[in-house]
Amino acid sequence: MIILQPTIPLADPHICSDFKDRLNIFTAIFDTLVRRDLQGHFVPQIAKSWHLSADARRWSFTLRDDVVFHNGERLTAADVVANLQRACDPAVGGELGTEGVWASYIGDATYEIKGDDAFEMQLARPMADLFELLMAIPILPKSVLGQLPNTFIGSGPYELVRHSADEVELAPFAGCVTRQPSASEPLVFRAEPDEQARLAALAQGDAQIITKLSPEGSTDLGDMELSHESNLCVAFLINCSAGAGQIKPLRQALNYAVDVNRMIQQARNGAALPLNGPLTPLHFGCDPRVRPYPYDPEKARALVAEAKEAGFDGKLAIDIPMTLPDESPLLGRLITEDLAAVGIEVTLHHYDDRPAYAHMVKDKQIHDVCCFDSSPLSTYRVLREKINSDVAGPWWQGYDNSTVNGLLDQAAETVEDGARRDVYRQAYQLMHDDAPWIFLYRPLEFFGAASDAAEVQVSPEGILRFEEAD
Repeated sequence: MIILQPTIPLADPHICSDFKDRLNIFTAIFDTLVRRDLQGHFVPQIAKSWHLSADARRWSFTLRDDVVFHNGERLTAADVVANLQRACDPAVGGELGTEGVWASYIGDATYEIKGDDAFEMQLARPMADLFELLMAIPILPKSVLGQLPNTFIGSGPYELVRHSADEVELAPFAGCVTRQPSASEPLVFRAEPDEQARLAALAQGDAQIITKLSPEGSTDLGDMELSHESNLCVAFLINCSAGAGQIKPLRQALNYAVDVNRMIQQARNGAALPLNGPLTPLHFGCDPRVRPYPYDPEKARALVAEAKEAGFDGKLAIDIPMTLPDESPLLGRLITEDLAAVGIEVTLHHYDDRPAYAHMVKDKQIHDVCCFDSSPLSTYRVLREKINSDVAGPWWQGYDNSTVNGLLDQAAETVEDGARRDVYRQAYQLMHDDAPWIFLYRPLEFFGAASDAAEVQVSPEGILRFEEAD
């Protein structure tokens, strides 16, 4: 089976990354302790069962005793612990500002191995949502960790046969016990950065799967179209620590002033859904009862007037990356027009170097507002890294609400899922009302699949799965 995607970006498997071109490959190669099923529920993978202590600090795991790596070694608890510890090693690094993410959560955890097939993990702080991290950390044989990032040995349904800068070949692994490959033939991932070339290859039968299609590119696919409602949040983060962004009525005014539906039509050809806060309906604890801010210029003008009484001078500086999201320059133009209509003068600052832009945001050096995207399908991570002022995480921009912080702490120590969801929903309305972001939309993602392609699934995270259905 030939899969065409823009890049073939192999890298250290333990880098914290949401790069789907990479994860499409790595998900086929590697297993993790747990995974999400297609309905978004956590289910066993390497772990067979688990127990969480009442204080949400001690996790006990029992592992499958029949998992074999591609090199023939049998998986043990020592392998799992070694991988979790290595993922927190500063030497692993990161990309787009993700350095140190795993360490910030579990870098101070301690482990006790209870034989080959069990271990306990003691956390320094309550973490009822630990699975949202563990599902993203691949497990390799302990014996090969010293060879990383130049080896790719897992226990998943496909094993690496060969790779180059523009092609990766995976072969079905007969020894996989956690999942079954969807077809008996190899998977060949090829880099094709040109969308039109990917579409032509699918039409001509030269590829069976193509990824990362624009809404415009997907319009003629017919039955070959696969679409996915993304967990990605496209938004403008507001600098709440200095200047105009400290004024709550102004933050609310910005949300009423922006015509999100116009942005969706012009930037995404209609292929997106408005956000009602910093999460999507795919996120645990997102409250569907909270209504998105409506487009209401009159209300926005009234709130701008209130903000001017509080010291707002009527001017905003907005940072715009040229990529990621790729429509950012257009969004910058549209928001400039919308804010001008309610009496706000905007100055745009454009940035070509996307990694440097990410570090600027991480270093909290933005102007008044910055265009950004939020990608983890993890409520715990999004709110801890971007919202909780007690943590002041990498993407936090000064928003401070002690009630929200207390609710997020309460959620972290609430073991029962339903009760924890309720706590998150209490915080969600407050975050919506405080408007630390200008909430825009979550895009739809598009793939193409030939009718003769073997079964392929799209996970809740928008990652391709080449395996038999759950």
